[in-house]
Amino acid sequence: TGAISSLQRQMEIQESELRRIRSEKEMLQKQLREQKDELQAMSEKFCSLTEEERKEEMMVMIEEENNSLRQVVMEQESQLAKQKELISELEGTISRLRIDVVTSRRRIQEQEQAQKEIQSKAEALKHKELQTRVALQRLKSKFERYRSKIVQSAFSLEGSQHPSEELTEEQVLEATQVCGSPKLSFQQ
Repeated sequence: TGAISSLQRQMEIQESELRRIRSEKEMLQKQLREQKDELQAMSEKFCSLTEEERKEEMMVMIEEENNSLRQVVMEQESQLAKQKELISELEGTISRLRIDVVTSRRRIQEQEQAQKEIQSKAEALKHKELQTRVALQRLKSKFERYRSKIVQSAFSLEGSQHPSEELTEEQVLEATQVCGSPKLSFQQ
């Protein structure tokens, strides 16, 4: 999301720059119109002079105005070319930023999906662990009952003594083997 906001900020900055350039272009066009209006006003002023003066003044004014207009046109054409180039670059940048935003969103969605899958697997593992613990507890309980029965069987025989301390697994196994020995009678 940080990358997306950064890309969106860059895109907004580029779009702002594009609006500024378009505004400058409109201002230059307005200035050109104003200069044309001034030329028209001057031409009307010269209409009141005598024919000869008018012609002479008109030629000087036209030449000056032509030079001025040529200069303005060249400057505007130069600025327009620069603006077109900048607009093209900005549009390319905006296009790349949009692609980056889409790519970033796709990555985020993939990461979220992977995170959900991992979380789901973790929950399944927790459930299995709980089931295993329950099964282990049951087995321990059964084992203790079985062990207790073996101890009772082994020491309930005639001549056997109850242990004075807790028996080890080997002692219980030996006692079981003694109980199962063919030397003892069926009743024993």
